[in-house]
Amino acid sequence: MASLSTTLKESWALVEDRQDRVAAHFYARMFLSYPQLRDLFPVQMDIQRHRLLGAIVATVQLVDDPGHLDEYLRALGRDHRKFHVTPEHYAQVKAALLDAIRTYAGEGWNSLYEQAWNDVYDLVAGKMIAGAAEDDGPPYRHAEVLTHERRGTDVAVFTCRPLHPLRFRAGQYVSIECGYQPRLWRTYSMANRPRDDGILEFHVRSTGGWVSSALVRRLKPGDMLRLGAPMGSMTLDAASRRDVVLVTGGTGLAPVKALLDELTRYNRTRWVHLFRGERHRDAFYDREPLDRIAERYPWLTIVRAVSDEPDYPGERGSIPDVLSRHGPWRNHDFYVAGSGPMVSATLRRLTEMQIPSTRIRYDAFADA
Repeated sequence: MASLSTTLKESWALVEDRQDRVAAHFYARMFLSYPQLRDLFPVQMDIQRHRLLGAIVATVQLVDDPGHLDEYLRALGRDHRKFHVTPEHYAQVKAALLDAIRTYAGEGWNSLYEQAWNDVYDLVAGKMIAGAAEDDGPPYRHAEVLTHERRGTDVAVFTCRPLHPLRFRAGQYVSIECGYQPRLWRTYSMANRPRDDGILEFHVRSTGGWVSSALVRRLKPGDMLRLGAPMGSMTLDAASRRDVVLVTGGTGLAPVKALLDELTRYNRTRWVHLFRGERHRDAFYDREPLDRIAERYPWLTIVRAVSDEPDYPGERGSIPDVLSRHGPWRNHDFYVAGSGPMVSATLRRLTEMQIPSTRIRYDAFADA
């Protein structure tokens, strides 16, 4: 497996600086050869191109970590049921993908690389098909929006209730499609643990994207959503007795809030430290609910820090720097959620602090 990983990374390096062209060629080749597949994809393809590349990079990076790769691909297969993907589609996608990579790799491409990509694609397809076959529920759930509140100029918090039960764990996420942007899905984390009434809470920041803008500015109670299968491994380690450090920024608060919600059910012995970083103090939405949790449960400590406000009376600096100042953290479990740059910077700092990777969980296949 190690040699396969090396071969894949070597071959991907041939096209890494032309990823957008690879994606454009892939979709053009696939839709030309199999026009019936076009209906499986959204009208706006920009986000879809980036997701394809993200999935390829994630697979290349995880191919020498069979446990995480298996978990990721099976969940991805369950999620893709919402597109009505069948086993026959995988062979069609394979032909287009290999043609795109081969074309842009140029003269550096060889038979060893060709075989490696054939092997890894068959591995990926097999696990995704197996994951889809394991799920006997509907390919997606319809959910009715119950409440919708603006918590800032670009942030909204809404709740919804699926018409059929959705089984998930605190810290996971689902892909959401709304009627304002049909056939365009985007992933969002649940902000609560599973509840008896089935209600789900989501936090969304409008970043200019089609879906996030619609969910923040247009969504209203009574609207219907479609929810894909739960994904993500940023869930609590039930076997661990170590204290917990939660690191978040922006709407990365959602999965962290779900983990806190879960901990309030049973935690009595683990100290929990929540580090929340923003650029300005006004960005700390949902401050009061978190403070109420800290007041009720003495095991929770909250540290808020801002990076771009010199006169802020509390902690100042980037969240990795603030985290470092409050250490050491050698015997803690870490959960990190937020923007891609924030998560990446935090992971680098944890590596510098010699925190074992087995104690760190984060949304690996979102923006990071």
